[in-house]
Amino acid sequence: MKTDQPIRWGILACGGIARKFADDLSHAKNGYLAAVSSRDIKRAQEFASHYDASVKAYGSYEEMLSSGEIDVVYIASPHGLHYEHTMLCLEAGIPVLCEKAFAINSKQVNAMIAKAREKQLFLMEALWTRFHPSIAKLQEIIASGAIGEIKHVVADFGFKAVYDEEARWFNPHLTGGSLLDIGIYPLFISKLLLGQPLEMKATGVMAPSGVDMNCSIATKYASGATASLFSTFAAQTDTTCTVYGTLGKIYMHPRFHETKGMTLTIYDGPETVIATERLGWGYSYEADAVQEDLHAGRTENAWMSHQFSQELMGLLDEIRSQIGLTYPNE
Repeated sequence: MKTDQPIRWGILACGGIARKFADDLSHAKNGYLAAVSSRDIKRAQEFASHYDASVKAYGSYEEMLSSGEIDVVYIASPHGLHYEHTMLCLEAGIPVLCEKAFAINSKQVNAMIAKAREKQLFLMEALWTRFHPSIAKLQEIIASGAIGEIKHVVADFGFKAVYDEEARWFNPHLTGGSLLDIGIYPLFISKLLLGQPLEMKATGVMAPSGVDMNCSIATKYASGATASLFSTFAAQTDTTCTVYGTLGKIYMHPRFHETKGMTLTIYDGPETVIATERLGWGYSYEADAVQEDLHAGRTENAWMSHQFSQELMGLLDEIRSQIGLTYPNE
């Protein structure tokens, strides 16, 4: 692909997160929204009407994938459909950025990665937080030694959702539950900073539909560090992350996974508030990363590698096993 040629994005499924991603493509350095698709043509047309008149709307995913109008597809469907839709796109020869959680379980993730490698196509999990400038700043501070050695990480994500068994958050057929929807963010930040845990213990409180309403996780690492992670649909939590070191701490302001700043505190020393950039909703950074990889001919991203996604899904599998969370469509 020519490096001076803007990347043409197609969006598969026209939900709320798709709108945010589409909005943020206006901030992307070398790409634009070219097409959107839904199983309902009217839904696709309504979605496209919010953007440039040149954006094409398709009433079937297959039609968009075979149109020749797109270079890469962003999959914005519910978790339970990610495997099916990723395989559909890869079989059609289209590179994929698939929303988190990557799939339902490790078996599906491994099959998706194997198909991408077989087809020599780009595939990445859309865990947008990984590409936020705030994460780069967090890693920079830690690498500088300012807070010393990390000893504990605390991260939470919670909001009060009205219980409705048919809603995406609570419907087991739509892979509901707090863990895969929002608990993945605290788990991600702990894995990014501390690696794979030596031990992990989880407990959950289930909603009447059988998916987790609350999920609490404790982890231990080879470095001697630990982490306390929590997600819930039952209450509004601070949704912050604090990294405690031997010399100081870093507090990521709410909501930490999309934060615009953090506070660095040196014990018995100064406290510094650090602002970090977030353009729009914050999705353009992962789009830029994908575009750079496509132009360079790479089939996976170094920051959000296939191995990272496989290991993250393995942790989610283990947590689900411990709290007794299963899905009818796996």
